[in-house]
Amino acid sequence: MCHYKIFRHTAQQRLTRWIGVERMSIRKHNNGKTCIASSRRIIPILLFASLQFGVGTAPGQQPATAVRAIPAPATPLPPEDQSAEVTRFSFIAYGDTRSATDGTALQPVHSQLVDSMLQSVQRLQTTEFPVRFVLQSGDAVTNGRIVGQLNTSFVDIVSRLTQEANVPYYLIPGNHDVTTALSVGFPARDEGLRNYLAMMSQIIPPDGSTRRLAGYPTYAFGYGNTFVIGLDSNISPDETQFNWVKSQLEGLNRNRFVNVIVFLHHAPFTSGGHRIAELATMGIRIRYMPLFRTHHVAAILGGHDHEFEHYVEHYTDASGVHRMDLIVSAGGGAPLYAYTGEPDTADYLAAGASAKVQLDHIVKPFPVAADNKFHFTILRVDGNKLSVEIVGLDPAANFKPYGKDVFDLRD
Repeated sequence: MCHYKIFRHTAQQRLTRWIGVERMSIRKHNNGKTCIASSRRIIPILLFASLQFGVGTAPGQQPATAVRAIPAPATPLPPEDQSAEVTRFSFIAYGDTRSATDGTALQPVHSQLVDSMLQSVQRLQTTEFPVRFVLQSGDAVTNGRIVGQLNTSFVDIVSRLTQEANVPYYLIPGNHDVTTALSVGFPARDEGLRNYLAMMSQIIPPDGSTRRLAGYPTYAFGYGNTFVIGLDSNISPDETQFNWVKSQLEGLNRNRFVNVIVFLHHAPFTSGGHRIAELATMGIRIRYMPLFRTHHVAAILGGHDHEFEHYVEHYTDASGVHRMDLIVSAGGGAPLYAYTGEPDTADYLAAGASAKVQLDHIVKPFPVAADNKFHFTILRVDGNKLSVEIVGLDPAANFKPYGKDVFDLRD
């Protein structure tokens, strides 16, 4: 049995009443419960059917076929040292493409969005800011444990981007892809992870390479003056992943990589259906956000709440005042969510008081779900300056959450 008590001490201790920061571990018990254990406390968590068996699948129902790999583009990104002089380009970011048609037909909204992406790639091809890659923040299908959902509904859609647009497609897993398990080693998670790794085998860095955490869906790559980290936020308490991300950031040549971008599924803050932070989200807030401040990460791109919104975090360290943009772009085809209220940030801000952390919610979702349109984003890199363009799906092609076509990510 798990026992716990609520501490009422410092702001950092109050934050860790949800996830322990020191010596964090996952424990399973014979009564069917799992506990997050830390040096401070242990928290009971019920294991839902989605964690044990996956959404809509009972044991033994998994088809005995393999997930097809997304084919690599004919011209993949060059080795990092060969793109060092590049300072101007664009990339596409979006997420949450799952659909009610998964396993029976191509995802209809996602298909239309990819049509629009291909048009955008062509539009920008001869400009100073050609699209060089695509980032997807997770929840590719409703149940990533089911091979047929990926093969029937997802792989062929995104393969158009690698084959027709000749750009690499980088996906990081969401909870629908690998379950809600908070640690590695759960059979259900392993099943979804195997499918994910098979599908991404021709795109992401291979096991054993410098930019890949072996056995994990966690990786990084550098292009031009920008370094991108994709991390599995589902397992945010995992010590191995945290240490790997930390080592990647500590080893960066920041004279070259002036922009650091992180993409993940659980955005640090949202105001939609997942406004009340889940344990995976709390792990990002408690463990990763201080790390990202230390290394001056420019932007965090997330999903999970099916809408568009934008927070800006300002903080101060010995080198001055800094800005980190927190963007949620999850309009890839999953059912749209509505604004439900502001997230509780009191403990987070109190824990960051020494760094004078401030959060501004500069773009909020609409209170009616239908007004939060299906969309993707185009982020433009111009030296150390970043900007974002939102592209809505017709007939919402004029979807402009910022009130204008392109918004600069700077004060």
